[in-house]
This record gives sequence, C-alpha cells and structure tokens, in this order.
Amino acid sequence: MTLYWLLFLLPAICALIVAQPRYSQSKHVSNFSLKLFLCGLALTIGLRHEVGGDWRNYLPYVASFEGLTLQSAISMKDPAYALLNWIGANWGGGIYFVNAVCGLIFSFGLILFCRQLPRPWLAIAIAMPYLMLVVAMGYSRQGVAIGIAMWGLTLLQKNQVWRFALAIFFASLFHKSAVALLLIAIVAKNKNKFLIGVAILGLGVGLYFLLIADAVEALKIGYLDAEYQSSGAVIRIALKALRGTLVLIFRKRFVLTKQQLKLWTYMAVASIIFIGLLFISPSSTAVDRVALYLIPLQLFVWSHMPDVMGNVQRKNVLSVLMILGFYACVLFVWLFFADHRSAWIPYKFLPLEVM
Repeated sequence: MTLYWLLFLLPAICALIVAQPRYSQSKHVSNFSLKLFLCGLALTIGLRHEVGGDWRNYLPYVASFEGLTLQSAISMKDPAYALLNWIGANWGGGIYFVNAVCGLIFSFGLILFCRQLPRPWLAIAIAMPYLMLVVAMGYSRQGVAIGIAMWGLTLLQKNQVWRFALAIFFASLFHKSAVALLLIAIVAKNKNKFLIGVAILGLGVGLYFLLIADAVEALKIGYLDAEYQSSGAVIRIALKALRGTLVLIFRKRFVLTKQQLKLWTYMAVASIIFIGLLFISPSSTAVDRVALYLIPLQLFVWSHMPDVMGNVQRKNVLSVLMILGFYACVLFVWLFFADHRSAWIPYKFLPLEVM
C-alpha cells in the first residue's frame, strides 16, 4: 500500500513545486524527471507478482500459448496481446514478460499525453488512483489500448488524423473496443453533417464485420445476458459526465487551438452520452469498460481547471491542492473500502519475491 501512496504523492508534490502552467512560463517540465517516473511506473506495473484483479485469469491464458505456432497465436482475438503471450510462453518470461511490455507501453502513452498538458505532474497524479492502479494493473489488454490511444490523442490534437487512426488501429490489436475512438476523429475532422453520418454508419458496419463480430457474442454472454454490474460504475460515469459538462460550460476559457477545442468538445459530449447508455444497457459493466477510453478527458480537464477558474499568470496553488486532495480521498477510499482491494494488497515486486 505504501508504494501506491508514493506513486501518487511524488507527482503530487511535483505538481505543487511546478505549479505554474507550462504555457505561462519559459521553462518546460524536466524531461529527465518524467522519463525517470515513466521507468518507475513501468517497472511497478510490469514486475508485479500476484497483483491485480485479472491476475489469475491471465496465468492460464499465457500457459495456453505454449507449443502453439506463431500463426495460430496471432490468429486469435486481440492478436498483439496474443503475440506477447506467445513470446512469453515459448521464449521465456511468461506473464512477467507480457506485463512488462504492457506496462512500458501504457506508461509511455500516459507520460506522452500528460507532457502536452499545461500541468503534466498534476495530470500524472490524477491518473494514479484509478487509471494506473485499477486499469493498467487490472485490465492489462485495455490498459495498453488506452495508453496507445492517449498517444494517438496527442497526434489528433495536432490535426494528424491519419496517424491517430493508425495508433487506434494498433490499440485495437490489444483490445478491439479501442476502435470506438475513431468516431471522435471522424466527427472532429468533418463539417458536413451528412458525410459525418455516412462515415459513422459505414465505420460502424465495417468495424463490426472486420474487427468485433467474433467478440459480440462473448460480450453479450459475459456482460449483457448475465446483467453484470460494476460496483461504482454509476459514480465513475457520472464523474466523467461532470468533467464533460465543465468543458462545455467553460470551453472558451481553455487555452487551446481551434482543433484542440473541437476535439475536447466532442469528447465532452461523448462523456455525457454515456449517462444515457447506463439506463439503456442491462449491464453497467459493459458501459463502464467502454467508457474507460474517456479517462484522458479527466486528465485534460483537471490539468486545465486551476487556470480556467483562476488566473493563467498565477500558480493557483489552492486550486491544485483541492484537486489533489480530492484524488487523495479517491485513493484512500479505494485502498481501504474497494470490493476487490485484496487483489492489489499487499503489493509484491517480483525481484524481491525470488530473492
């Protein structure tokens, strides 16, 4: 548990030390310190031992690749993740190799995304209690997909649509649900509403047959027919909708380019739509899992909010403290009261376990 607090407190302290936003000062955040934290985060995720909600499910999964041919492995669903498991099972490293690569990719995407925000360390601290701890260390495949998607969003903000599409395609090789983010790119790029409608319909049909047809039945059986419910899903999605609402209300006060404003406006609208999906879907788990791709909106909003509500030429330390205090409470509640906290506590680090 101490390690989890350190991973939150270190960027939180840095957020207070470097309190002034990047766009109002000449010095940028130290790249070395960000890279150092990236390495620590990747090691924490990658070399964990018997830690994480899906740990026991992943062990037999990687074992199932032993002796398979490469062609057989990559023909399975989520081929990029299957390839990592095939390498781990047949070349050595097992689940630890898989988690190490996944942890590195996720951490790289997170740091890259946070670097382009006005308060990188604040965004990183905000990511620790849920995105890192629960998602990256509990839903490995989707954690990697989100990490790649965050890298893609940095490209989309620069209007590099095709590179963003390529990043999302790569993310979908780890978890097919990542393709949903392509809708944001299509809507943000075009002005013609008819073309937007045709593109969304065409993309939806095409992705169904090309990528997710084989996963729909599994999702239906696993989540919908069983009417699985995620504890806390309503709260998490409501908080995402709140952040989206803040973007829509104060959108003119964000220091953004026209392309960035358009992108995050559509992300905000999407976060509100998920509230309605909770009432339509019999499974909050299904909605909650797809809504994970809106987590970058959380980092975006709160890294801007001290300056949106304050003065961009000041440090606005009180606002930063309030945001950090809220997420410290989130981490505290999760560590002490979450239903599945026992899967994460105590944290076990592989090198120490084998010594």
